[in-house]
Amino acid sequence: MSQPYPSWQPWQGSGAPSMLASHADRERAVDVLRAGYGEGRLEHGEFEKRVGRAYAARTVGELALLVADLPQGPLARPAPYAPVPASFLPVPRPRTNGKAVAAGVCGLLCVPTMGLTGIPAVVLGHVARAEIRSRGELGDGLALTGLVLGWLSTAGWALVLVLLTVVSVVAS
Repeated sequence: MSQPYPSWQPWQGSGAPSMLASHADRERAVDVLRAGYGEGRLEHGEFEKRVGRAYAARTVGELALLVADLPQGPLARPAPYAPVPASFLPVPRPRTNGKAVAAGVCGLLCVPTMGLTGIPAVVLGHVARAEIRSRGELGDGLALTGLVLGWLSTAGWALVLVLLTVVSVVAS
């Protein structure tokens, strides 16, 4: 162990390494050191020495050298700009399928439009459910609502047409 700290400067930060360190910069560096110690990357003696040097550091460059060999590294910028490890990022929520929303709307509009939106609801519902299964999107309930209401409205119109045909045949 010839050098306990790297001699190169991997981080230029938001300014030059000679920029004076703030209390927040020192606390971030100590947090990184604590995480490294907690993960078993640092021995207790080395951890204590680095923490002491972090609190005594005058510049951002000194802090960067203390944490440069640790995975979380220094944070040069405020939180929105700092790199965040993937394990701390929120799990992206799958988006809702647009055709499923359209199917649900068309299905609900079957009543006020007297069934005119039934066939589009059925078509959009089937397409949406296929896309939802293949892409892992949300909206299966909306697609199913559109399908059920669309098929009910189509069946209702089919029944009306059959009854009108029967009545016209019987009447003539």
